[in-house]
Amino acid sequence: MKLKYLFPLFIAAVALMVSCDDEFSATLLDEIQVSSSYVSIPVAGGSASITVTANDNWTVASSIPWLIISSTSGSAGESTLTFSASSTLDGRTGEVKILCGDKTQRINVIQGLAVVATATCADVIAGPDSKTYKVTGICTSIANTQYGNWYLQDATGSIYIYGTLDAKGATKNFLSLGLEVGDEVTVQGPKTTYGSTVELVDVTVIKINKSLIKVDSVENATLPFEGGEFIAYLTCKGQGVSVEVPEDAESWLSISSIQSEGTYAVVNFRAAANTGGDRGTTITFHTTDGTKDYTSQTKLIQKGAIVNATVAQFIAAEVNDIPYRLTGVITSVTNATSGRLNLRDFSGEIYVYGIQDYSTKGLKVGDIITIVGKRAAYQGTPQVGSAVLESSIPVTTATIAEVLTKPDDPNTYFMVTGEITSIVNADYGNLNLKEIDGDSEIYVYGCYPGWGATGDARKFVVADKGLKVGDQLTVIARKGSYGGSPQLSNSIYFSHVSSK
Repeated sequence: MKLKYLFPLFIAAVALMVSCDDEFSATLLDEIQVSSSYVSIPVAGGSASITVTANDNWTVASSIPWLIISSTSGSAGESTLTFSASSTLDGRTGEVKILCGDKTQRINVIQGLAVVATATCADVIAGPDSKTYKVTGICTSIANTQYGNWYLQDATGSIYIYGTLDAKGATKNFLSLGLEVGDEVTVQGPKTTYGSTVELVDVTVIKINKSLIKVDSVENATLPFEGGEFIAYLTCKGQGVSVEVPEDAESWLSISSIQSEGTYAVVNFRAAANTGGDRGTTITFHTTDGTKDYTSQTKLIQKGAIVNATVAQFIAAEVNDIPYRLTGVITSVTNATSGRLNLRDFSGEIYVYGIQDYSTKGLKVGDIITIVGKRAAYQGTPQVGSAVLESSIPVTTATIAEVLTKPDDPNTYFMVTGEITSIVNADYGNLNLKEIDGDSEIYVYGCYPGWGATGDARKFVVADKGLKVGDQLTVIARKGSYGGSPQLSNSIYFSHVSSK
């Protein structure tokens, strides 16, 4: 695929060969035929035409930005297709596909001689798409190790490499090249622009000059929020080691010592305690051979302190990366696969935009859960993002009659629905419930507004919810007893249906 870049003098000869989707070269297909399988346009600009003969309707597919095609479709019979382009300083090439039925005829378009230009990153950024460049720079980070997506940087800028061919010109074999962050690399490939990102696509690696410095291993790559020591072990074949700590990490990360012996070096870092959310940084190590700078990198992650919060406190917080711990009752589930649900405690209710591995947790409406997540928002509405389940308390739906048969157990919770027959203490919600379709009754010792209520926050649910005798009330509570009489102890309000 890249022969046209490596051997430009043979382009015309290569272009004479036409490929089709059944993997064989053929100029004459039964469904569609062309008078020429390649089109040559002068460097000064101009047009060239071919004749298309087809036995059915056909369409043209092209992604060449500098090429104007007289028609993008045609019908059965003979048609003339004209290709035009303005002048260019450098040669350029592209491919046009003519689709007819399930067959594809490929036309190679050539304007001038496609000479590969040796360029800087700045030259590539400023240059036209589709042009092929040869660039030398340092691999600063690797985004994908299957296709070979990575960043190349020189003194003039940085470009993205989207796809890297192996030594035989094959894709999806990037690791066979042995390319690492810090290596000096010369690559060759065509430029494209994706959004605002300048890319060289499916590059051929011309040369790899291995870095003189390499991170062999690290100790404590993930530090606890209390802080601690992070250690990097290096091999360095250059003239000394220097360390670059990014500016955004200087306030909490410092170098405590650098020790070297022969080609080996050990760098010790000290991280301060982290009172915020998870944080991390990329540390760069430098050395030189006297003329060139060589680098290698490693990453450090430090866990953040988890903030225990009520739902109201969480909602009042700004959007940030601080991890919060929330506990409440699942009131509804909108996506049982990803765990999108509503969580409520005594102070309020919040939408949780998914819980990691939710589908394997066996959770349901009514269960009491503790999650850790970040303050997020969608169109200005607060929600929990990046949530992880920390613990859960299952809640069993039961009738009053069933609860009356259960032993007192402070660790077992029931969801119970009944009709309010009397309200004994409106402030704390002491009341009596009767089976909806039966005669069983039970005393409710305390009905609080939600999970986590303490002190005065436990009061006034009767008035706040407008509860009255005759309403159907659903609570979550443990089975207890007082003086030998069964009761629902310290229940929390879940829902109610008002009587007329």
